[in-house]
Amino acid sequence: MHKPSFIEKNIRILFPLPAFLFIALLMIFPIVYTLALSFTSWNLTSGAPMRFIGLRNYGQILLEPRFVDAIVRTLTFTICAVVIEAVLGTAIAIILNRAFIGKSLAKLLLLLPLVSTPVAVGIIFNLFYDPTIGLANFALSSLGLPQGLWVSSAATVIPSLIIVDVWQWTPMITLIVLAGLAGLSEEPFEAARVDGATQWQVLRYVTIPMVMPVILTAVILRLIDALKTFDIIFAMTGGGPGYASETLNIMGFKYSFEYFRMGQASVILIALFFLVLLCSMGIMKLRSSSEN
Repeated sequence: MHKPSFIEKNIRILFPLPAFLFIALLMIFPIVYTLALSFTSWNLTSGAPMRFIGLRNYGQILLEPRFVDAIVRTLTFTICAVVIEAVLGTAIAIILNRAFIGKSLAKLLLLLPLVSTPVAVGIIFNLFYDPTIGLANFALSSLGLPQGLWVSSAATVIPSLIIVDVWQWTPMITLIVLAGLAGLSEEPFEAARVDGATQWQVLRYVTIPMVMPVILTAVILRLIDALKTFDIIFAMTGGGPGYASETLNIMGFKYSFEYFRMGQASVILIALFFLVLLCSMGIMKLRSSSEN
């Protein structure tokens, strides 16, 4: 009788093991390396060798008012953008889930923001927001409304960036929710209509609860991406005017490639990593509770 070898016994583990180790290395090494750098005094402009300084970088960064402001801006931008995108994306998905003339064209147009390069989107919206020749102020003046400074003002730069993010990423939420709606069973809807439920009641008590896990999955994906938003902000404002649109990602970039303080930049990136992790875990817990 043939006795199976070790490879034959564990072939289901051994075959995917190289791919698993490769992906784990790609994920774990940058985190560990950045964490190690956060305990050093590595400064590329000083010419001094890298040396271990313990928690000194953490103390300097955590006490920096600019760091606290960057956290607030990151959360403000992310929460506002993701909430608006979730609401608009779900509403559009519910509309597109019904049969109407031009539905295929509407879906096609919905994909256009998604396939646009973020840097190109930032450049185009900079022209759109331009205080003198921009279409936004032209439209406002045509309606007799006061013109805005948009990304040129500290008071309006974050809302202006949120509008750009909502324009580009709402279609992603729509497509995910639309796929979830397409997979729902018709039986609960038929039962609700037989019981005399109105269209609004069917939407509120049947459709939304059934598709909620899909919505929260889309929110998790979008939340992670929004917290790390860099390209659009950097292309449009570079973190300005002043520090008015400087998020953690932009601040980490400046500390790395403008100030060359690699140790302190690593602290900022570690803080961003834990912020993304905590927010994602919170939404995932909410998703698991919605399924129960």
